[in-house]
Amino acid sequence: MVCLINALGTGGAESMLYRLLANLDRAQFRVRVISLIDIMEPFGPKIRALGIPVDTLGMRRGIPNPFYAWRLARWLREDPPDVMQTWQYHSDLIGGLASRMVGRIPLVWGIRHSDHRPGVSKRLTLLTMNLCAKLSHWLPDRIICCSEASRRLHLEVGYAPEKMVVIPNGYDLEAYRPDPAARGGVFKELDIPEGACVIGMAGRFDPQKDYRNFIQAAAALHRSRPDAYYVLCGPDVTWGNGQLKTCIAEAGLQDRFRLLGRRSDIPRLFAALDIAALSSSYGEGFPNVVGEAMSCGVPCAVTDVGDAALIVGETGRVVPPRNPAALAEAWRQLMDLGPEGRARLGIAARQRITDHYDLPQIVHRFQSLFLELARPTA
Repeated sequence: MVCLINALGTGGAESMLYRLLANLDRAQFRVRVISLIDIMEPFGPKIRALGIPVDTLGMRRGIPNPFYAWRLARWLREDPPDVMQTWQYHSDLIGGLASRMVGRIPLVWGIRHSDHRPGVSKRLTLLTMNLCAKLSHWLPDRIICCSEASRRLHLEVGYAPEKMVVIPNGYDLEAYRPDPAARGGVFKELDIPEGACVIGMAGRFDPQKDYRNFIQAAAALHRSRPDAYYVLCGPDVTWGNGQLKTCIAEAGLQDRFRLLGRRSDIPRLFAALDIAALSSSYGEGFPNVVGEAMSCGVPCAVTDVGDAALIVGETGRVVPPRNPAALAEAWRQLMDLGPEGRARLGIAARQRITDHYDLPQIVHRFQSLFLELARPTA
């Protein structure tokens, strides 16, 4: 099997690809991963550590170049796969064209996007999506959407409905689990006073994640609940980020925020939180961080983007995006429940992930689809 993805940097698609490969039945699947562009950190080395070869086509960012479909087709002829899965629009397009060039490799497209409004999504992204919508009736055998929100959006723009199936992200409940010992260590490391209520979020610094919304919500909450502290982590989420630093300074909350940058101990950090947040304003398909925090037994307050509300269900709070007052009120409600009330919600949150998004269940669904489509090996 070949898995084709745009890049192997930080992101939800990359993370889910890694989790899938780490749990795939290797007795049934021999896998090769190909990245369109030469961005390999952090997931390229992790995938290689699984014993899976990783290559890059060397494509530049920007408009998908048909030359790379030809290059991929040459690779596919040299070692023909029984099935190929592509993970994002550019990969769907390049992989689909290459598949046709070599004959007919069973092809599974992957869709991770859930917002196609101009000004929200890049113009090139929208152009590629609309082209793929037309080609979806011809190129892929199946189209996997990571969320119901993604499925609905792509039906609206003309994707082939009979080929679409929703397989959500899955979570490793052993890696992400409640850890009572984490709180003391994290509080000491971050110089947070005992008894404080800690609200946290993980995600790269990007307009989609709307860190300004989070900070403005913190400023609104601080007026009534000054005992809250805020822990943020992710690529470029540091005090060296001028935009982030200025926004926090304008709120007057420099002493309440802890900016940690990229971390390798996300399960430990989540387990130390009282409340986990998602402040995104658009574009999320199936936000991984919500399920990860819930797996750690932490109640979540999220904006209503992608499938965030579906993931949370009745175990947390859901508010409109770009509404700091509503997000602050959701935090206040969860704080008012006290430790015991939040613990009950956290137990329900983890159970919801166990029931609907446990990784072995999700991997089984992927495997079943691949085996259904795979052509017999010669």
